[in-house]
Amino acid sequence: MEDIEKLTDEQLADYIRTKDQEAYREIMKRYQDKLLRYAHYLTHDEMEAADVVQNSFIKAFVNLNGFNTKRKFSSWMYRIVHNEAMSAFAKHKHEVPMLEDMDFESEENIETNFSREELRTMVNKCLFQMPSLYAEPLSLFFLEDKSYQEISDILRIPMSTVGTRISRAKILMKKICTSIKK
Repeated sequence: MEDIEKLTDEQLADYIRTKDQEAYREIMKRYQDKLLRYAHYLTHDEMEAADVVQNSFIKAFVNLNGFNTKRKFSSWMYRIVHNEAMSAFAKHKHEVPMLEDMDFESEENIETNFSREELRTMVNKCLFQMPSLYAEPLSLFFLEDKSYQEISDILRIPMSTVGTRISRAKILMKKICTSIKK
């Protein structure tokens, strides 16, 4: 038996498909906490987030043969969680309003005002008050350390849109966090 802990996610997915389905436990171990955190940002409910992640792991396992090992496994997995969370919204009719035309003028760059850790803390406090249109790419970028390309793959939007939404989300986050402090 190979040392599955040393395999990349993509190699592990191939190993699970071809040799040992029980090795899927390693995928779950690697992704459980990250996906729970991400699902919680999307659903704003711990129990719903746990259901979303559980359903996502099942769907990923069932559809593992459809995964292209030349792509990033993490993006594929996050996309499944995203889809499951959106299905949960529709199922429970708790949709968060999407503010497409929201735009704020600001000369300040929020990153220069806070260290990365302070910013991470502020994002956690303010994220739940933001529309998911902006909260989702922001949480993927700052909290999950995903690149713009990975966020683009996960959300299925152009990279330029990722940049725009993150930029607007920073401005919105600053306004929300400033009002929380007062």
